[in-house]
Amino acid sequence: MTPFLPAEWLPVMFAGLMGLSILLYVILDGYDLGVGMLSRLEKGADRDLMVASIGPFWDANETWLVLGIGLLLVAFPTAHGLILTQLYLPVALMLVGLILRGVAFEFRAKAPAAHKDRWDAAFFGGSLLASLCQGYMLGAYVLGFDQSAAAVIFCLLAALGLVAGYMFIGACWLIYKAEGDLQQRAARWAERALWCTALAMAVVSVATPLLSDRIFDRWFRLPEFIALLPIPIASATLIVGLAIFLRRPARADDALAWVPLAVAGLLFALGFVGIGYSFYPYLIADRLDIWQAAASPEALSIILIGTIFVLPVILGYSLLAHWVFRGKATQLSYY
Repeated sequence: MTPFLPAEWLPVMFAGLMGLSILLYVILDGYDLGVGMLSRLEKGADRDLMVASIGPFWDANETWLVLGIGLLLVAFPTAHGLILTQLYLPVALMLVGLILRGVAFEFRAKAPAAHKDRWDAAFFGGSLLASLCQGYMLGAYVLGFDQSAAAVIFCLLAALGLVAGYMFIGACWLIYKAEGDLQQRAARWAERALWCTALAMAVVSVATPLLSDRIFDRWFRLPEFIALLPIPIASATLIVGLAIFLRRPARADDALAWVPLAVAGLLFALGFVGIGYSFYPYLIADRLDIWQAAASPEALSIILIGTIFVLPVILGYSLLAHWVFRGKATQLSYY
């Protein structure tokens, strides 16, 4: 099959689609995982409401992870082999965590009252394990899979940073979906997690340019330095502005409850843009670029046809689910 797009553009397009899928996963399943971890801070009806707030969305949100990893496999098979070989253990543990979370979500709603706390603990544990593994993988990827002791420490800190980030966006989700005292407590959780998330973003932002002269020059060479200033300035402005917003009493009509969630999504997107800019065009820092890792142009052309059909379906379903179940969360019942 003759490629219907220039061969040199196909890897760029698939890198963009893969990046978009991963970003949407981090934002959408991020609030699911965050709510799962925050659920241990509540009991009884409030905990049930927290879990119910993600009920219509959590399984569909995971679809973006499947799509992102699937695109890595079929479009960049060489990179897929190298990355998954380096991350075999954290990927396996992440899958265990995601499976445990999914099973616990269903069983906690149907288990006898005496066993419900065990499934709640499993729901929390699965969410925490998956988040820690994803953060560790992020740290390992940023460092180019360095195996030194210092690199392992950095990866562990990155794991804790992503946990804070997911708890932050999870708390913002609860501000949007909850009411009353639970909403007020969620605002306090969001404020605390915000500063931890900001610290983690700052550490990664400082560490990434130090990885190589190429990345350092991309950020600090003129005129690129001036052109890129809006990214850290916008991030700092959003962080400070949201911290001030979270300390203000909620409006009686709750009209601005969506603001923290929107700001959290923008912060994650800005961080993702920064990482993407630092590494492009490499899939593995300074070792393997997207053209070296890409499948043949003929194969990419066929895959692109399938992606053109699949991506709008997933996006449309996600938008429809969030529209149908808009508004405040209600108790989830199977009976």
